[in-house]
Amino acid sequence: MDFEPSEEQVLLRDTTRGLLSRSYDPESRNKIVDTELGWSRDVWAQLAEIGILGLSFETTEVGPVEMMVVLTEVGRRLAPEPITAAALTPGALIAEAGTEPQRELLERVAAGQLLLAFAHDEPGVRWPSGGLTTRAVEGGGTWKITGRKNPVLAGDCADGLVVSAALPDGGAGLFLVDAETVTRHKYRTFDGQRGAQIELDDTPAEPLGEAVDAAHVIDHATIRTQSALCAEAVGAMEEALRLTTDYLKSRKQFGVTLNKFQTLTQRAADMYVSLEMARSMNLYAAMSIADGDLDPVIASRAKLAIGRAARHIGQESVQLHGGIAVTAEYPVGHYLARLTAIEHSLGSVDDHIRVLMARLGDYDIVTLS
Repeated sequence: MDFEPSEEQVLLRDTTRGLLSRSYDPESRNKIVDTELGWSRDVWAQLAEIGILGLSFETTEVGPVEMMVVLTEVGRRLAPEPITAAALTPGALIAEAGTEPQRELLERVAAGQLLLAFAHDEPGVRWPSGGLTTRAVEGGGTWKITGRKNPVLAGDCADGLVVSAALPDGGAGLFLVDAETVTRHKYRTFDGQRGAQIELDDTPAEPLGEAVDAAHVIDHATIRTQSALCAEAVGAMEEALRLTTDYLKSRKQFGVTLNKFQTLTQRAADMYVSLEMARSMNLYAAMSIADGDLDPVIASRAKLAIGRAARHIGQESVQLHGGIAVTAEYPVGHYLARLTAIEHSLGSVDDHIRVLMARLGDYDIVTLS
């Protein structure tokens, strides 16, 4: 099996890397993140122009591996644009479950003209979520939704929402909701992203496709999003390790550079081992989805391995830098913040351990290594 990227994938990687490198250095990124929006509409338009925002919708042309390539570059540069939250995840839901007229919305999403958000998580509910408290009711041929959703990433700036809600006859339905008809409480997350708490009170809604149980569609979107987060984490870990090794080569103590101290180089080597394990699991998850195998066990295995690696590399990066790492002007602390946020999104390390332990009975032989 050939694990080397194709020419098209290399071109996609280099194009994305070039755009984000021109757009962001640590100083300019900090300025953009501190704005009210938290990201650049100019960069968003450029991402749309080169086709990034609509990549996952054209499944006959590109696939999860191409998205992995793009999002690794997003993580490497810590680009704040909500590519996954405002385009890829809600777009994938519409692509899989929407009617033909509803799928026409994807053209506007791909063009950067329409921002969406997936309002699924509810306050106080850990992943994997249980039953929904948000309710959908039908009357007079129309649907209305009542409930509260939080956190909703990109919910602060979204033009439209894909909302999950419990159906009268059971199951989880998906609905399209105009963001202007809901109450939004906007906030900034600790890693510089943006989100909102969404409150719906008899809010008019349009069923996404048919008003039937869409639990499998939500599961598919969750697995794709977990893979996207894994790819972004790998890019962030690559850059955090590069910054750390460069620092060890330049920072002097007792008249010599830090890379002359064997213990520090051994710790950096351990970080590299964690990175390579994460990279392998990232590719495994993306290739499984590309083969049509949206297996939650594979997704949990990848998220677990990458979550552990993210915690290891992020914390070691700060430790090996010392106090400078936690200053706002230096990038390493921002990488740790983003890696921590990714590790706690759609299941933390502990959550995925519990999920995988619950599936042990599916196997005849279990080997501990």
